[in-house]
Amino acid sequence: MASLVKKKIGGKAYYYARECKRVDGRPKIVWQKYLGKAEDIVRCMTDAGAPAPAQPQEALITEFGAVAALYDLAERLQIAATIDRHVPKSGAGPGVGTYLLVAILNRCVAPCSKSSMADWFEKTALRRWVNVEARQLSSQRFWDNMDRVSTEAIGKIEQEITARLVREFEIDLRQVLFDATNFFTFIDTFNERATLPQRGKSKEGRQSLRIVGVALLVAADFGLPLFHHTYPGNQPDSTTFSSVIGDLVARYRAVSQGVEHVTLVFDKGNNSQDNLQAVEETPYHFVGSLVPTQHEDLLKIPKRRFRSLEAEGLPGVTAYRTSKKVYGAERTIVVTHNDNLFVAQTRTLLREMGKRQRCLQKLQRSLRAWRQRQGRRGKPPTVSATQKKVAGWLMARHMKKLFHVDIREQDGLPTLKYRFDHAAWERLQRTLLGKTLLFTDNDEWSNARIVKAYRSQHHVEAAFRDMKDPHHLSLRPQFHWTDQKIEVHVFCCVLAYMLCALLRRQLHTKGIDRSIGAILNDLSQIREVGVIFRPRGKRKPTIKTTLSTLSDDQRALYETLGLERYQNT
Repeated sequence: MASLVKKKIGGKAYYYARECKRVDGRPKIVWQKYLGKAEDIVRCMTDAGAPAPAQPQEALITEFGAVAALYDLAERLQIAATIDRHVPKSGAGPGVGTYLLVAILNRCVAPCSKSSMADWFEKTALRRWVNVEARQLSSQRFWDNMDRVSTEAIGKIEQEITARLVREFEIDLRQVLFDATNFFTFIDTFNERATLPQRGKSKEGRQSLRIVGVALLVAADFGLPLFHHTYPGNQPDSTTFSSVIGDLVARYRAVSQGVEHVTLVFDKGNNSQDNLQAVEETPYHFVGSLVPTQHEDLLKIPKRRFRSLEAEGLPGVTAYRTSKKVYGAERTIVVTHNDNLFVAQTRTLLREMGKRQRCLQKLQRSLRAWRQRQGRRGKPPTVSATQKKVAGWLMARHMKKLFHVDIREQDGLPTLKYRFDHAAWERLQRTLLGKTLLFTDNDEWSNARIVKAYRSQHHVEAAFRDMKDPHHLSLRPQFHWTDQKIEVHVFCCVLAYMLCALLRRQLHTKGIDRSIGAILNDLSQIREVGVIFRPRGKRKPTIKTTLSTLSDDQRALYETLGLERYQNT
C-alpha cells in the first residue's frame, strides 16, 4: 500500500509517495515518487495552479498476459518453493527454484537459449514478481543452478508438485495414460559425455541425429502430466515401460488416495509377457491393444457378428467381444471396426501402391530400353542391383504381399515382371483394415467404455505434439550436452506443459474451450504499456501504465483469469 512520507532537508519539509513490500522477510522500498513541498501539492490540486499536461516521451512495452496467467498457476503449485525445499542453496542470491521457474515460464511462451534469457526476462512483467535481476540471469548462473539438481531430487520435486496438483485442482485419476516418444538433438556424434542421446529409430524421421527418449504418464483429465522419465533414445518402448513400472506404482500410491479404481491405458508397443505380468501385480487395471497380425483368428471373425456402438456415442464403430488367453492370462478382447479408420488406411495404401506401381513401370521401361540398346551409355544394370532397388520399394508395410515381382537374367541383363495380387488386397480389406484389437482386465466394462478408454490415449499423444511445437513448449533445441543437464531440461519442459495444460483446463471449466497454442497466442498479445512523460523543470520523468488494446477474445481471457490483480504490482 502506498504511503505519504515527509522528509526535512535543510530545515524545509518535502513530501514523497512511496510503496514498501517485504522481500526475503525485510521491508524494501519498491516504488517512490517525489511530490514537492506542501504548497506545490496544494497548487497542483487547484485548477488555477494546475500545470499544463505533460508530453509523452517514450513508451515501454512488456509481455504481460501469458506470463501473468502462468506465473499465477506456478505460484498456486508452489513450484519455486518446492524446488528450493529439495535443492537448498546457501548464501545470498536467488535460489535454484527461481532460476528453474524463469526457465519453465520461458519454455511456455517464448523458448530461447539461456544466454538470451536475460533479454527476454527484462521485456516481461515477471521482473516485478520474481525476485531476480536480469543481470543475474546469465547462462553460467543457469548452468550452476541446474547442476545442483540431481535425478533423485527431480523425482521428489515432481511427486510433491503432482500431489499438490491433484489435491488443489481435484484432477480425475480414474484413467491414466502412458506412452513414450523421442526428440532429436543436435548433439555432436563424438560427444561421449552424454549417454542419453543415442542413434535409434527417430519418430520424426531424423535418423542421422542422436535422439533422447521421454516417457509420460498423464491423466485423461486434460492430459495433465503425473510422471515423466528420460531414457536413452535407442531403448525400445517395451523396455522403457518395464523399467518404470516400479515408479508408476509409487506415483499411483502418492497421488491416487481416495480413488479406488485407476485404469492404465497403453499401446501395443509396450506389450511383453514380463510387462503384462508386472502390471498384473500393480494396483492398476489396464486397457491395451494387441498387434493384429499376431492374432489372425480374431481378424477372420466375419463382420456380420459385429454390433454397432453408435447408440453409445461411437458412430461408425462396430465391435465383437470375446475372451482369449494372451500374455499368460485370460483377458476380455474387444475387436473393433472403425469406418473412418478403414477409409483413411485404404486411401493411404492406395497412394503407396500407386507409387510402387509407377516405380516398377519406370524400371521395367528402363530395362527394356537397355535390351533394345537405347540406353547403352553408362554402367549396365545388374540383377543384384535391380533386386536391391525393388526390395527397398517393397519394404513398406503390406507391399510385399500385394506385389509379386520376378527378376531374372537374360542375355546378361536383368528382366522384370510383376503383378498386383487383387486377392491379397481384398483379403487385407476384409480382415485387417479399420480394425483394432483391444484387451483389458476390466471385464465388467461395456464395449463402448473400453473403446473410449483406449481412445483417450490421444491426450498423451497431444502432450508430445505440443512439446514439439517450435513456438510454445518446445523441448528442442536443447542447448545441453550432458546427461544431468538434459534431465533437468526435460523436467522443466514437462512442468511447462503442466502449467499450460492446467491453464487450458481452468479456462475450459469457465466456458472457454481452446487449444494451448491458441490460448498462449492470444495471451501473449496482451501487453503492458508504460508511457514515460517528459519532466518539468528538475523533476524526474513520470510513468503511467496501461494495457494494449484488447480484442474480444483477449478481454475474455483477461477477465476470466482475473489478471487485473497483477497490474501495477
